[in-house]
Amino acid sequence: MTELQAVREFHYTRADFERIRRLLYQRAGISLADSKEQMVYSRLSRRLRHLGLSGFADYFEALERDPQEWQQFVNALTTNLTAFFRENHHFEQLAAYLRQHAQTRRTLRIWCAASSTGEEPYSLAIACLETLSDWQPPVSIIASDIDTGVLATASQGIYPLERVEQLSLQRKQRFFLRGKGGQAGKVKVRDELRELIEFRQINLLDPHWGIAGGLDIIFCRNVMIYFDKPTQNRLLERMVALLRPEGLFFAGHSESFIQAGHLVTLIGRTVYRPTPRRA
Repeated sequence: MTELQAVREFHYTRADFERIRRLLYQRAGISLADSKEQMVYSRLSRRLRHLGLSGFADYFEALERDPQEWQQFVNALTTNLTAFFRENHHFEQLAAYLRQHAQTRRTLRIWCAASSTGEEPYSLAIACLETLSDWQPPVSIIASDIDTGVLATASQGIYPLERVEQLSLQRKQRFFLRGKGGQAGKVKVRDELRELIEFRQINLLDPHWGIAGGLDIIFCRNVMIYFDKPTQNRLLERMVALLRPEGLFFAGHSESFIQAGHLVTLIGRTVYRPTPRRA
């Protein structure tokens, strides 16, 4: 027995980790690296304590008994790292697209496919308001995530002050309300931003997403890195099929789809456009 095993509250074996890894892949398509073994223990042991279970064998039985626990399982094991205006060059490219298509007299449609706690979709909404100089711009944003916990935070739009520290004073004053009394030390996004966004729980592995084609923009950043290559390619093909021919697909800084040239063409820093289909 290793020193780490000796101090663990719950008995946890490599076989437990492999089973968890397999279940997560089946449910969410996420491939966990070998290095995540301790992370898995740390996160799921909280669920064991919450449920009053004595070990992982009991937890596997709980998953089979209670379908609702599967969502808690996925919530516990997904990673949510985000910030307002992360990778700002993407928002510059978004603004250029908005200016180019502002006169089309149609609603510009955006899908943020990994909204996490909401900083990304609210950044998109701010960029739209700033670019189009309108508190009610012709823009519709769908913000989705597999994790219901982070979606609850996103839909509230309330954050600790430190989450907006990196924003300019102008943006903070224009787009956020500062909390008072019991909400001191927090900010809330203005209702005009929230009204542009529809938050939805979507598992990207689901056969139907409920999103109509004709999207202008898809932000799917730092999501594909959690999937294996076959899953990445299937999801990319499905997403690109939802884009307008001139639409844009934004990927994360560590993601590349050069190998998928039949689907997308690189036009900027991790920004892609659907590759025209050959006749």
